[in-house]
Amino acid sequence: MAEKQVTIAAGLDAGSRTTRMVVCALERGRMRFLGSAAVESQGWFRGRIADQKAVTDSIVAALRAVESSSGVSVGSVVAGIGGVAVRGANARGAMDLGYLREVDQSHVNRVLNHASRVQMQEDRMLLQLFPQDFVVDGHPGYRDPRKMMAERLEVNVHLITASEQEHTALVGAINQAHLLVEETVFEALAACYAAVRPEERRQGIAVVDIGAHSTEMVAYYGDAMHLATTAPICGDHFTADLAQALRLSFDEAETVKLEIGGALASACSPNTLVELPTPENCEPRETTCRSVNQVLEARGEDLFHFVRSELARVGMEHALLGGVFLTGAAARLPDLCDVAARVLQCQTRYGLAVGVEGWPDRLNNPEWCVAAGLAMYSAKLKVQTERQRTAAGWLGKILK
Repeated sequence: MAEKQVTIAAGLDAGSRTTRMVVCALERGRMRFLGSAAVESQGWFRGRIADQKAVTDSIVAALRAVESSSGVSVGSVVAGIGGVAVRGANARGAMDLGYLREVDQSHVNRVLNHASRVQMQEDRMLLQLFPQDFVVDGHPGYRDPRKMMAERLEVNVHLITASEQEHTALVGAINQAHLLVEETVFEALAACYAAVRPEERRQGIAVVDIGAHSTEMVAYYGDAMHLATTAPICGDHFTADLAQALRLSFDEAETVKLEIGGALASACSPNTLVELPTPENCEPRETTCRSVNQVLEARGEDLFHFVRSELARVGMEHALLGGVFLTGAAARLPDLCDVAARVLQCQTRYGLAVGVEGWPDRLNNPEWCVAAGLAMYSAKLKVQTERQRTAAGWLGKILK
């Protein structure tokens, strides 16, 4: 008897600095790690695609590396999208059922469809829709109105929209690498999918994904998404602040940040000196470790004050009992969790991928959360497709 073919689930995090891929096998409802790859990204400028062919070349390099490490061929991926191209907004849909009747799935689908038909600006497209609660005959707060008796059904939803031009450029770059795009997912949502368990979401949580050129965040309360947004502060802002304060080039400041930087000035002795990078034939320069950290701490406070203001906008500044999860490469700045906890006044931790069998220790850090979540999302789509196919198969047998 021929062996059953293994279902492959792959996630592509095409970041503006690093392109990452994760490949897993889906076996008996569980995910098993097969391989990963990370290559330097090309073709991006300030979080936008500036050279589609260069982006494709980076994806091809990552694809070849991940196929070599995993020993399997990858034909399709779930891809992440973020940055200024993505926005979130609340919307509402309503419909009259005509007379008192039992609400069924078709009514739910129709009212969700009504909610998705919001007037969007030019170049905007709907990426994802998340129901928050249903209102049944004027009574709000229902998560599932099916089998209830009603004359009118309404729904509150959170919509995530993307720039159609940026979305098309990303999908085109992936297609040119001979990969099919199963779906595009907001990067902070993917990070949440990998790092936060469903029971933690119900307590109220936020995920802040801090990348080199963009920072995205999502917030959940109960089972509903209440916020999806992009912050104007990212990893490169920390580096640029250091470059200006210490009179360094951007690359030199990045080296200082990675090698000796931290987000808490109080963590350093005021007398600890560090040598700064200097060009040839120039006098060596020194500064204190505390001076470096003061610059980084100030920028970290700016970032989390923005996060707090966004949470306050949806009434969640005091509702994060599950805490805040920091993901993304720039989140690895030492002591950044402490700054976040102080400003947001809640527990803060690094977001790490959970639930993948054989997940290697070398990937157990925040920068791999998005790629892991995208692979998990791919697995979810394939499970749903298989269930629908099986159900259709049984229905066909019954109707014969």
